[in-house]
Amino acid sequence: MKLLLFLLASVPVAVGTASAQVAAITPFSSPLSVVSAVSSAAPAPDPKAEPTSMADPAPQGPIPVFVHYKLQFYAGYTLTRFYKLPGDIQTRNGFDVSATYYPTEGAVALDSTLMGTFGHEMGSSSHFVFGGVGPRYRWSGVRNIELWAHGLVGRAHYGPQTALGPQDAFGYEAGIGADALAHHQRLAYRLELDMIGSHFFGTYQYSPKLSIGVVWRF
Repeated sequence: MKLLLFLLASVPVAVGTASAQVAAITPFSSPLSVVSAVSSAAPAPDPKAEPTSMADPAPQGPIPVFVHYKLQFYAGYTLTRFYKLPGDIQTRNGFDVSATYYPTEGAVALDSTLMGTFGHEMGSSSHFVFGGVGPRYRWSGVRNIELWAHGLVGRAHYGPQTALGPQDAFGYEAGIGADALAHHQRLAYRLELDMIGSHFFGTYQYSPKLSIGVVWRF
């Protein structure tokens, strides 16, 4: 036993806590307690040390980027069903042009539009025109499709003059649309669905509108 204590005392240990732990060993200590005291004297790993793992980081795939442009011009064909009076519904064809500006290339824009449709009534030509401005909100869809919604207020004009009332009235337009990118990044094809409200002849008109055309983006 004296020889065992002499050999343990000759083993160098760390100063401080390690020395105190070894000094606590008595002749009555069991071999397991001796091993536990020596192993606990080993210094703890540094939590700030960099990991030694040589594993490669997981590969990252390409991140899709949807390019937004600040300015958009649109021109296309439009079809409306003008509900002039109860029981008097007129189908009209015409044009639709608009300009949209995104100040920060974000989701909110200032939208403006001018629509003109033409037809015949009682043997003479007639027309229905609307122009308005308002906000537009867009978001990116799948497969390079830009979705959007807008709401516009402005003036509506109906001609020719009739004895039923004035030719000009308050009007508004609300609807949704989708722009599908063409092969050229600055061109897109648009499909748009709207409802145009107006107030002629002492009654309200709610006229659906369909428009298709081309968008130029800058």
